[in-house]
Amino acid sequence: MFPYLSTTPEQERIILDRLGLQKADELFRDIPDTIRLKKGLDLEQPKSELEVVQILKHLSRCNWNSDNKPFFLGAGAYDHYIPSTVRFAIGRSEFYTAYTPYQPEISQGTLQAIFEYQTMICELTGMDVSNASLYDGASAAAEAAFLAADSTRRSQVLVSGTVHPDTRKVLSTFLEHRGMELVTIPMKNGVTDLEALEQTVSNKTAAVMIQTPNFLGYLEEIEEVEQLVHKNKGLLILSVDPISLGLFKSPGEWGADIAIGDGQSLGNSMSFGGPSFGFMACTRSLIRKMPGRIVGQTQDLEGKRGFVSTLQTREQHIRREKATSNICSNQALNALAASVYLTTMGKQGLQEVARQCYDKAHYAVSVITASGKYRLAYEQPFFKEFPIESPISNKVIQRALLQKKIIGGYALNRDYPELENGILYCVTEKRTRQEIDRLSQIMEEMA
Repeated sequence: MFPYLSTTPEQERIILDRLGLQKADELFRDIPDTIRLKKGLDLEQPKSELEVVQILKHLSRCNWNSDNKPFFLGAGAYDHYIPSTVRFAIGRSEFYTAYTPYQPEISQGTLQAIFEYQTMICELTGMDVSNASLYDGASAAAEAAFLAADSTRRSQVLVSGTVHPDTRKVLSTFLEHRGMELVTIPMKNGVTDLEALEQTVSNKTAAVMIQTPNFLGYLEEIEEVEQLVHKNKGLLILSVDPISLGLFKSPGEWGADIAIGDGQSLGNSMSFGGPSFGFMACTRSLIRKMPGRIVGQTQDLEGKRGFVSTLQTREQHIRREKATSNICSNQALNALAASVYLTTMGKQGLQEVARQCYDKAHYAVSVITASGKYRLAYEQPFFKEFPIESPISNKVIQRALLQKKIIGGYALNRDYPELENGILYCVTEKRTRQEIDRLSQIMEEMA
């Protein structure tokens, strides 16, 4: 027996007797003898806990990450600074171990956290109402498409080719199995082709989905898109980077009907791809079509402030055929991290983060393209990400940066063949002038 297993030899004997077995190996008799291991595992001698910890720490230091190397990779997961208040709050047991608030009378803390989150998302996006968080930005996009289809009683959704490629793949999967039509509007000069959109949108269109800043980092012309879709009585779905809202117009100010996005930038670590959370907010007229739950504020019999699940259109609470979605949970802990992040940063702090991202990204472009050997793929306004093209293969550039211990950008040719040697770089508030200059110097030496 091993010391870290709770079962004693006496307990094992009791279990085997109850099962009518002589030894534990008989539990695996259904596994064909021809594929069973006939010898012991070739393992090292047992080590102490101290030795194991030292080995694991050594292995972890072999990994390159945003904490120990200059990091210029974005493309959907972003290296923003996370205040220590976030880690403290989400590490408290009353939040860390909390489950879905089925019973409001004993779930007031969780309900209030969700209520505050919804309030902040509404203030950030300029929309009327927000639901409890969704799984991620991509599933939020799919749910927004369903919401638009149910509200307009139409089945066609138009999505810009500048929306994140992974989001478009998720949309395709979800909509196909709902019998809905997904039409991709091509990209032109790094942004949505408005002429193609005008020719495609019609009275069959439930919604047009635009991302701004888009996957390439560029800011879209939302005003014309809004006019086109509403002229045809469809809905406008805007996918946004929440950090960018510290500088630019909110979806509500653009006239969007639904605002969505991935909330990883708001106090959630990249964590090798997850978990994160998706946010969704909409106009008041769409509130009863929203998926998931909405937490509201009320008073108890004694006049004290309290929180309840105001609307729950989940299949667990109403008839399955009437449910707006089969979402059975929400990313409450990740949403709590966003709430604490936004509370800690405040309005001015969020604006400062956005401003630093903007200024540092534009400085990076200026030094990278100064010699003329590299160029911005398209001359469009951008936020914190930008595509750089060069005559050098992106594989060669990426390999050279790694040799110099710099984590470079995202190779764009896997999603946009026309950008064969294009690399998408991201510059957040964490990048320093020295790191940006070093990146530029290495690229200059290569060219």
